[in-house]
Amino acid sequence: MTRGDSPRLAAYAGLAAVGLVAGLAAGRVELVALAAPFALAAALGAAGARDRTVDGTVTLDRERALEGEDVHLHVAVAVGAGAARVDLLLPLPDELSSTGSPRGFRPADAGGVDLTVGCRRWGAFSIGPVLVRVRDTFGFHTWEAQIGRAQPLRVYPSAETVQALLEPLETQAYVGNQVSRDRGDGIEFADIREWTPGDRLRRVNWRASARRGDLWVNDQHPERNTDLVLFLDTFADVRTRSRGTLDLTVRAAASLAHRYLQRKDRVGLVSFGGYLSWLLPASGATQLYRIVDSLLQMDIVMSFATKDVDVLPPRTLPPKALVLAITPLLDSRSTAAFVDLRARGYDLVVIEVSPVPFVSPGEGELAQLSYRLWRLTRDALRRRYADAGIPIVSWTDGQALDAVLEEVRTYRRYARPVHA
Repeated sequence: MTRGDSPRLAAYAGLAAVGLVAGLAAGRVELVALAAPFALAAALGAAGARDRTVDGTVTLDRERALEGEDVHLHVAVAVGAGAARVDLLLPLPDELSSTGSPRGFRPADAGGVDLTVGCRRWGAFSIGPVLVRVRDTFGFHTWEAQIGRAQPLRVYPSAETVQALLEPLETQAYVGNQVSRDRGDGIEFADIREWTPGDRLRRVNWRASARRGDLWVNDQHPERNTDLVLFLDTFADVRTRSRGTLDLTVRAAASLAHRYLQRKDRVGLVSFGGYLSWLLPASGATQLYRIVDSLLQMDIVMSFATKDVDVLPPRTLPPKALVLAITPLLDSRSTAAFVDLRARGYDLVVIEVSPVPFVSPGEGELAQLSYRLWRLTRDALRRRYADAGIPIVSWTDGQALDAVLEEVRTYRRYARPVHA
């Protein structure tokens, strides 16, 4: 705690001294009487100049919230005797907003002050300590202190509505909710075939056997799980004000991870950018929290180092995994990495987070020409992916993610992938 004396006390003391000296020197009682109130105020202010304690606590009602929600902050303040006014200041990052913050109140009301913090954007934040300023009755002295410990707050991105998910070309060997294209024990009918030694009796199709005069059995599609790897391009970000391509990338990744994990699939995460990070594929609610917490720490780190997929551990990209690459297509290193993944035989789908809504063409003929050339370059890059057999769709800010996934499903339904 620090204490700062008000300049008013020094001014009153100076006026009292000048008045008393002038009155005694001139023998004028009027000057002495004029200086008496200032001398009394200075004496009262000096008498109240003892240190006063300031203490308190800061408590959040919860540590996790979603974008757009409000969290409540309780500030308990305890001040010493002689304090007449207490001011609070809660420093917050730009992504959070505070409402209901009292500018000044009496210490008698300082037992508990409730503030509301609005979560405007996802991220991992630290709230507190709170800055407190205490004034005495006459306003001669001011005490300032910081109370409470920093409280962690994790604001999760809002989830997009995803009705139907992308199905992989090949499933894994573990039991799940995804109907495999293979044939085996399951509940989804595939076809009928002639009986062979070793077939179970319960698989016999008695109606078909009666018509054909021989034993025929049913084939089913087994239920298997899927390995999904969210491959996020974090080399660059284009934004205007509070929105940008990174925000859309994080929101899409959180939505897809939540829906696939609900289906008992295994989901992994790769942040491929200036700062490389990854999470091995796993399932369950714990994996969802790991992924979302990792997304909250994600940021754009400027780097000019040459990177390819060889820097990733082998278990990060398991065989037969469906790789969903979410990228703004702004860096050539990510472009080369996607082509490399397709050449290695991975089931790859590229979701382009379009930076076009965040880029202004500018004024002037040269600016317009540069903008058109940039758009043509992006079209050529998408054509390169299509020629390599990589499904690529563009996702624009304000467009439903489910509509983009439906476009990919249509492409995969009517187009055969090109095998490297």
